[in-house]
Amino acid sequence: MERKELNRENVLEALQHVQEPDLKKDIITLNLVDDLKVEVGKISFKVKVSNPAMHSRKRMEDACIFTLQRIFGQEVEVDAEAIALPKEEQSAETRRTLPGVQHIIAVASGKGGVGKSTVAANLAAGLAAQGFQVGLIDADIYGPSAPTMFDLVHEKPRAVEVQGQQYIEPLRNYGVKVLSIGFFAEVNQAIVWRGAMATKALNQLFNDAWWGDLDYMIVDLPPGTGDIHLTLVQAVPLTGAVIVSTPQEVALADARKGVSMFRLDSINVPVLGIIENMAYFTPPELPEKRYHLFGEGGARRLAEQMEVPFLGELPIVQSIRESGDIGRPAVLQEGTQASEAFDRIIRNFVESVDDRVNQFPPTEKVDIKMQYPKQ
Repeated sequence: MERKELNRENVLEALQHVQEPDLKKDIITLNLVDDLKVEVGKISFKVKVSNPAMHSRKRMEDACIFTLQRIFGQEVEVDAEAIALPKEEQSAETRRTLPGVQHIIAVASGKGGVGKSTVAANLAAGLAAQGFQVGLIDADIYGPSAPTMFDLVHEKPRAVEVQGQQYIEPLRNYGVKVLSIGFFAEVNQAIVWRGAMATKALNQLFNDAWWGDLDYMIVDLPPGTGDIHLTLVQAVPLTGAVIVSTPQEVALADARKGVSMFRLDSINVPVLGIIENMAYFTPPELPEKRYHLFGEGGARRLAEQMEVPFLGELPIVQSIRESGDIGRPAVLQEGTQASEAFDRIIRNFVESVDDRVNQFPPTEKVDIKMQYPKQ
C-alpha cells in the first residue's frame, strides 16, 4: 500500500475505516474523535466509545493505532486515548441499542381488549404514509398480533449481514419495518414462557435485528404493568408513552395505573397522551347520531385529571376491525371515518412528540432494582 502524506485531512480520512463496534458506524461519522493533533511523525487524539469497560477502550485504541500505522507507516507514533462517551453527548446515533432510531414510543394499556395493538399498527402505518421512516416491535409476547395486522402471517424474517455481522432483517409492509415473536412460532402455537424467557426474546428483537435509521420506533406492549414493561425501560431510552383506553370506568382505572407506572420516579418516562378507543357508534343510516355505548368522554376526563394531552378518540367502526383482520390498517383507507379519525390522532401525536423533545431532556435507560418486602 502506498503511504499517504501525514496531515490532518488524511488522518481523518484514515480514521473513517475504524468502526465503533456497538454503534455500527465509523468514529468520524459519529463525531467521536477529539483533540486531534498531527505533528511530524506523531498523531495524538482522544476517541470516545459507548462501552466504558477497559477491554473495550483498549480494543478501540489498538484498532486506531493499527489503522494509522498501516496507512502512514510503523515509524509514526500514535497516541490514541479511548474514553467513555459522556451521557450528555449520547444521541440516537450514539446509542448502543437501536442506534439511528430518533424516537422510541411505547403504546400501552392497563387493560386488555381496548384496541391497543390496533392503535399501534395504525399509528405506525399512518406515520409511514406521511413519509416518516417507521418500525414496529410487537412486544406483546404472549398475544402477538402484528403478523395479522400487517398481512405477514406466513412470512419469516431472514438473516442479513451488515459490516461482517449477522442480524435479523425485519419484515416490511406498508412502509413499516415489523418484527414480532409471532414470526418465529407457528400460527396456532401457544407461547408458554416464564418471564425471563419473554424478556430475553424482547431484547433480541431490539439488539439482534438490523433496524437502520428510523424516525419512529413504535413498541406495542402487552396489557398491564409487568416484566416486559420493565425490560423495555431498562433496554432503551423511551421518548415517551401513549396510553390507550376505552371510556368505561373499568378500563380507565387500569389506564390510570398505566400512566402512574411511567411516572414513577424510578422510571420517569413522559406520557405523550391518551387515546380513547370505541368512543361512540354512529349508525350509517343516522350519520348525525352518536351513541356512547361504553360511556362518554371518560378518557378525555382522565387526560385532564392526570394533566397529559388527549390525542383523540376513535369511533366504533366495523371497517377498523375488518381492516385489522385482513392485514391492511384502516388508516390507509383514505376518505373513511376511520382514516380521518386516525389522521387527527397522528397529527396530535407528532405535535406531542415535538413538544416533548423541545421542552424536556432525552429520557435515559433506567436502572430498576427490585425491592421485595421483608418476610
